Amino acid sequence: MSIRVVVADDQELVRSGFSMILEAQPDIEVVAEAGDGAQAVAAVRRHTPDVLLLDIRMPVMDGLEAARRVCAQSSCKVVMLTTFDLDEYVYDALYAGASGFLLKDVRRDDLVHAVRVVADGDSLLAPTITRRLVADIVRRRREEAATGTTPDRLDVLTAREVETLRMLARGLSNAEIATTLFVSEHTVKTHVSNVLSKLGLRDRVQAVICAYETGLVTPGAA
Repeated sequence: MSIRVVVADDQELVRSGFSMILEAQPDIEVVAEAGDGAQAVAAVRRHTPDVLLLDIRMPVMDGLEAARRVCAQSSCKVVMLTTFDLDEYVYDALYAGASGFLLKDVRRDDLVHAVRVVADGDSLLAPTITRRLVADIVRRRREEAATGTTPDRLDVLTAREVETLRMLARGLSNAEIATTLFVSEHTVKTHVSNVLSKLGLRDRVQAVICAYETGLVTPGAA
């Protein structure tokens, strides 16, 4: 079964180039293209794709607002497209529910890999973004601690689910978690699904954010 993709970018050459690369893959189908954020939201509603490649800077409706609406209204995975990894909207997009981001100069193979990874329910974060995201989360935690509002959200999890969340936050794959816990990958997928469901999280990116926000994992931890 093909991975259904919508490509949204206000630059026609970028949009058509990405579409051509993806359409050349036997397991990927580009079901629509969009030139602004409003068109992207409409295309997701109309075509119910698995993945939306969404430019951050878009006319009519910017990519951040489009990401919020798509993530709130559908199960479509959103990958943000940006020219520079310093784009300040990247963090807000991840909080809004985006599953990752790609630089527009991404290599052909990396683009295809990203679509497959995100469609499979995983996340896609570059190390530079991860480090700055963690720094932002730590800053927020300090502010919450100073006002006595630090959340304690993990009580609903079992001990094994807490350990699974900790490993997710450290970047381990399902296979690596299975090896560490001496269980099958199927069992790990069940644990991950339970973690996301119990905590009301959309995907692994938000699970990582939650792990840092609650203090389960701290920067520099082994």
